[in-house]
Amino acid sequence: MLSEMSRTALWQLPPHQELLITERLSPPNKHYRFQALTAEQKKELSDLAKRIVADGKGILAADKSVGTMGNCLQRIKVENTEENRCQFREILFSVDKSINQSIGGVILFHETLYQKDSQGKWFRDILKEKGIVVGIKLDQGAAPLAGTNQETTIQGLDGLSQCCAQYKKDGADFGKWRAVLKIADQCPSNLAIQENANALARYASICQQNGLVPIVEPEVIPDGDHDIEHCQYVSEKVLAAVYKALNDHHVYLEGTLLKPNMVTAGHACTKKYTPEQVAMATVTTLHRTVPAAVPGICFLSGGMSEEDATLNLNAINLCPLPKPWKLSFSYGQALQASALDAWRGKAANKKATQEAFVKRAQANNQETKGQYVHSGTSSSASSQSLFTPCYTY
Repeated sequence: MLSEMSRTALWQLPPHQELLITERLSPPNKHYRFQALTAEQKKELSDLAKRIVADGKGILAADKSVGTMGNCLQRIKVENTEENRCQFREILFSVDKSINQSIGGVILFHETLYQKDSQGKWFRDILKEKGIVVGIKLDQGAAPLAGTNQETTIQGLDGLSQCCAQYKKDGADFGKWRAVLKIADQCPSNLAIQENANALARYASICQQNGLVPIVEPEVIPDGDHDIEHCQYVSEKVLAAVYKALNDHHVYLEGTLLKPNMVTAGHACTKKYTPEQVAMATVTTLHRTVPAAVPGICFLSGGMSEEDATLNLNAINLCPLPKPWKLSFSYGQALQASALDAWRGKAANKKATQEAFVKRAQANNQETKGQYVHSGTSSSASSQSLFTPCYTY
């Protein structure tokens, strides 16, 4: 123990000398005795995360399950077969290499990671040759939380470490796990918030142990008639719980990415909000809850049309509040709706399909810089709402 005189003298030292002396006098902090990751592991994870959200880049979420992809194909009257799913993905993945200026990462479904193009080449290798980081969907869907108003938690933690190790070996460098929270009567409950936050944190820790950058996705879904203020309140509660859990699980934040919802009113809300209002509510929420150590935030589109998703993210990047993270996108439908509409299952439409995809990807490149200018005209596919109630992947 230091005498009172010694303590007084110590506090008068320059800060760096004070730190050195107190470190020597204090017993080792047990919480730091067992490091979760080595310096080499941290550097790999951090470098991968930064690559995915490098200037102008975002994520293509091509991770729809067989059933969900079937719903998309049904809209354009194409049969849901593995051959058709593979053909559409090949058209997207085989675009010119310049796509890597807009797409930094692609999330794949298990089926897609092990599919090949018509020349027998792995999709994952095609993407890597373009400088795009390959990711994989890891959660196994929702399970009911008993005693709640139809709330859920996400399955998939059992055996996750072995899955991550195999996916890393097979070319994946990041993972994705989507937790779903809803705004309704008594929702989201504290139980649902805490359960999903802890599941996301456990998943993130397992990913990092196996060399995968975890995409942490706590989505407050847009179902309902709530206003934007209510969504902001709930989103702040959810994100605060998620980052508390990530800290408790010793997750290395510099080696993660966040995939949240934008703060918007419920789909059935009669009041309409401008992109600037969405931007202010969203950035305020992030500013209050997400540590600056997180390198990037890649928003999901939440059933918005392609054009609305682009306009909202453009406004987010123009928001005057401090933004210490890269603010980018991780869009599925909002990057593929126009391409699907152009394709319609016909090989002759390959060029038109790729042009539609590249056009939307370039628009999203501009939105990450706050440089997107709405032309005033949009195709019916790009302006069509993509909302699906209780959406699942």
